[in-house]
Amino acid sequence: MPPVSRTERAAEAWESLFRAQVAVMRNLAADDVWDELSMREYDVLFTLARAPGHRLRLHDLNREILLSQPSLSRLVERLSGSGFVTRECDPGDRRGTVVTLTDEGARVQKSVGRRHAASIRRHVGPALSDDELDTLTELCAKLRGAQD
Repeated sequence: MPPVSRTERAAEAWESLFRAQVAVMRNLAADDVWDELSMREYDVLFTLARAPGHRLRLHDLNREILLSQPSLSRLVERLSGSGFVTRECDPGDRRGTVVTLTDEGARVQKSVGRRHAASIRRHVGPALSDDELDTLTELCAKLRGAQD
């Protein structure tokens, strides 16, 4: 059997990671944990909850969310209409928008987040040992860091 090239190994690893992520995401999406939120809306609230001051410029939020800028802008508009976030002009750059998690948004994020964490534990936890979970976390962080 001929040696596998670096390109083939990288492609195989990517395909494996991608297919695992799709399978897990389908199971997570199917769980009844989301209340009035979509998974993407929850992702925005979760990302803001982890940000300093629970706020990010829309441009910076977009780097963390898997949506196009126009789609994210519409999603933030919906979240604002629901009272989960506020939007305001960036005082440092009037062209930019700052998105801030409201108290109600934080409450909803925590409520959904507890159920989502339990769902993750059900779908991911049994498949991997603690050491494997640590290794997966390290490898994903390394891969993500190499993309910046």
